[in-house]
Amino acid sequence: MGASIDPSADPAAPVRLPRARVVLAEVARRGPGTERTRAELTEQTRVGEALVRGLVRAQLALAVRLFLVVAIGLGGLPLMFALAPAAGAVKLFGVNLPWLLLGVCAFPFLVGVGWAYVHLAERNEQEFTDLVQRPER
Repeated sequence: MGASIDPSADPAAPVRLPRARVVLAEVARRGPGTERTRAELTEQTRVGEALVRGLVRAQLALAVRLFLVVAIGLGGLPLMFALAPAAGAVKLFGVNLPWLLLGVCAFPFLVGVGWAYVHLAERNEQEFTDLVQRPER
């Protein structure tokens, strides 16, 4: 009589995974190109690296552009007041113009730039996602 072998005791025995149910709608929704592009990204092939590098460059270019907007917008104020000292003496609502611009107007400006950055960065990421998930032709 043959001895029964316990598969959990044998390390060379194949591991049985639970069965997965495949629904045809899920297969049809995913295109063959989508899986290949995702594989390129996860395996970090040259194509995947180029796609990620493009996203990083787009995000960096956006950050640099908005940094320049802030640097010119806020950094230009002291330069303006140094070149035109009469502008520093102007009073609006009983407050000197430099205090009004730097103390009151700077915060909504920075909030607006921050909102623009988040909106545009999310748009870059959405375009990247669309590119990765687009079926190949």
